[in-house]
Amino acid sequence: MTITEPVTDDAREAAPGVVARLAHSPSLRLIVRRLLAAVPIVLGVSILTFIVLSLIPGDAAQLLLGPEATPEQIATLNRQMGLDQPPVQRYLDWLGGAVTGDLGNSLVSGQPVTSELGARFAVTGELVGLAFVISLGLAVPVALLAAYKPNRLFDRISMFVSITGLAVANYVIALLLVLLFAVQFAFFPAIGFVPISQGLGENLRAMLLPAVSIAFPLFCFYTRFLRGDLVDQLQGEDYIITARAKGIGPWQVLLRHAFRNSSFGLLTVVGLNLGTLIGATVIIEQIFALPGIGQLLLQAINTRDFVVVQACVVVFAVVAVLANLLTDLLYAVLDPRIRYGNS
Repeated sequence: MTITEPVTDDAREAAPGVVARLAHSPSLRLIVRRLLAAVPIVLGVSILTFIVLSLIPGDAAQLLLGPEATPEQIATLNRQMGLDQPPVQRYLDWLGGAVTGDLGNSLVSGQPVTSELGARFAVTGELVGLAFVISLGLAVPVALLAAYKPNRLFDRISMFVSITGLAVANYVIALLLVLLFAVQFAFFPAIGFVPISQGLGENLRAMLLPAVSIAFPLFCFYTRFLRGDLVDQLQGEDYIITARAKGIGPWQVLLRHAFRNSSFGLLTVVGLNLGTLIGATVIIEQIFALPGIGQLLLQAINTRDFVVVQACVVVFAVVAVLANLLTDLLYAVLDPRIRYGNS
């Protein structure tokens, strides 16, 4: 026999207090406002994507049946897939299912799109996460070292590398990495994906080249941006002069004062560049034969699988919106003086 303790009066009084504090939390109000504002954004992205897909020449039924299909066969398949409906009706049907979590079935495979996305989301997520860690993890120390002694040898080398990296497309970098490290020296596999369940080391070997292909241009951009902002902070801000007058060492001035203020600008740039990070996966996954959402999107475009294309674009839009929400919340974490109560 289980004896449960009665709820005390203090517990009853504490519960409304917790709810009241949550209701008046600036961070919670920010999250609610941003999520409400994201609804028309995602809806607009889905409408624009549907319009563009409707304007693309080609017939999914024709591609599936082949060039020898008769008009009757094409019309029958279009009717079975619902492509004979007016565009507005097709979009409303898709939207009604998407609200309930049903993104439809693939026109090519007939499988639910949600299951196809779920199977590939882990690959794209790992690729994006690894590229993010590499780009930001290298950009911060390089920018700090370059800003510590500007216009010296290390600073000039870093600026040359940054400008060169920004001038080269990520797919060109991918091909050069494959030629050098996969073909010439055979350090890494050229194509393919190894799940983490088959070994973390083999998984990282398969993912390193594609991650570096995406990360290198972002590393160059972050390094150049952060280095320039740090130099401006060190040379023209009164609080830096005050810190130096107090006898604080140059590294402490750089890390505790200049970098802390420059991190806000870097955080903004990282949030704005997330779309670039996600968009790069479409090409890079195709080059390295990674079974991710980017490869699925490109294959769906080639086969006119409009349902899959629509779902992939909407998923990317939702991820971008959530990432920008996280960026806003990190502002308050880095500086508690920031409040969103009146925003």
